[in-house]
Amino acid sequence: MQRIAVIDYGMGNLRSVSKAIESVAPDDEVLVTADPVLIASADRIVCPGQGAAADCMAALNGANLVEPIKEIIGSRPFMGICMGLQVLLTHSEENDGIDCMNVLAGKVKRFNRPLTDTAGQRLKVPHMGWSKVNHSQAHSSHPSHPMWSGISDGARFYFAHSYYCAPDNKDSVVGSCVYGIEFAVAMAATNLFACQFHPEKSASDGLQLLRNFVAWDGAA
Repeated sequence: MQRIAVIDYGMGNLRSVSKAIESVAPDDEVLVTADPVLIASADRIVCPGQGAAADCMAALNGANLVEPIKEIIGSRPFMGICMGLQVLLTHSEENDGIDCMNVLAGKVKRFNRPLTDTAGQRLKVPHMGWSKVNHSQAHSSHPSHPMWSGISDGARFYFAHSYYCAPDNKDSVVGSCVYGIEFAVAMAATNLFACQFHPEKSASDGLQLLRNFVAWDGAA
C-alpha cells in the first residue's frame, strides 16, 4: 500500500479529487492534509487548486507549503491540477501580476485577445467546458508521455480557466489544446506531471489519467 497525499491549502476541489483517486486506488491510503511532514512522507503528492493566483500563492505561503513542495518535486511523483499547474510557473499576469513558485520556467497569461474558432465564431472567456487535448509528443519523433497510457490523442477533458500557461521550455509541454490559440495544458519533468484541465471532472479519461498517476514511475 502506498500513501497519496492531496495537498489541502484551502483552495481546490479537495473532495472530488480525493474521491476520484480513491476510486482508482482502492488499496492505497489517500490523505487530504496541509501538514508538511505528512506530505513529505507520502509516496505520491497531488496539488489541486482553483481560484485566483494571488489567493493560491497567499494560501500556500500562509500554510508554509511553498518550500516543502519545491523540495518534494523531483524526488517522487507529483501531480498538479488546474491552479496546481499555474502556480508552478515563474509568474502569473493574474491579480496585476504575482510571482509563483518558478518550478517550471514560464508565464501564465490571460486570454486577452478576441478569441474565435475555426468558423470565426467568438469564444467566451473563461474557457469552460470540454475540449480536445493533443498529446504534444505524439506528433513528433518522441513517444507519448506515459501518463497518457490508455488515453486517445485528442480525448476531451473538462476545463475552467481564464489564464493559460506559456512555458519557456517547449520540451516540457506534453499536452496542448486549441481554444482560439494553441496553448500548453499539460507539462512534465522527472517525477512531475501537471495539467490545466480537471481529470476528476473528466469522466473515464480523467479517471484513467489518475489511474496512470497512481502507477507512474516518474519517468519523463
